[in-house]
Amino acid sequence: MITPNDFRAGTLIKYKGEVYEVLSYSRMRTAQRRARVVAKIRNIRTRTLIEESFESEERLEQAEVERRKSQYMYADDMGFHFMDMETYDQFALSRETVGDKKFYLVENIETSILYVEGKPTNIEPPMFLKIEVVETEPDYKGDTASGGGKPARLSTGLKVTVPFFVKVGDKVRIDTRTNTYVERV
Repeated sequence: MITPNDFRAGTLIKYKGEVYEVLSYSRMRTAQRRARVVAKIRNIRTRTLIEESFESEERLEQAEVERRKSQYMYADDMGFHFMDMETYDQFALSRETVGDKKFYLVENIETSILYVEGKPTNIEPPMFLKIEVVETEPDYKGDTASGGGKPARLSTGLKVTVPFFVKVGDKVRIDTRTNTYVERV
């Protein structure tokens, strides 16, 4: 069992007979009332997005999830293709299933695929990824005193802010939990 106070982005819960993924959440407390957690959750099966309010001490069942190591191979019109690292079976996930996690898919990267009720439903990318910078301003002028940065587009399409010394062709390490630059590699 899990309470809404334990929510994290990516947590899978059973709610109203369906499995949902928590996308975002916020805690709210009003005067003389119990604390509540407002969460945006997505139905794993239908991919519908809803915003739901939970009592902070409400008991919810955590969904049974199996994680399998898989290698990302390529993308085409059918979707994103992976290979299970244990059985070497190949399978494809639709663009809707992958969603914004497509920005973390670099060829031949090992990632975890989440299986709910025996069906691949989601991707859990590695915590840190090394991705090449394909577009950024060469001599970006900015507020260097505050240690700011400049915008950059990576080879996967992800847009992040990088330090001024990073240039096109550099490889950078990205934290996939926060979409932030960590270091130049």
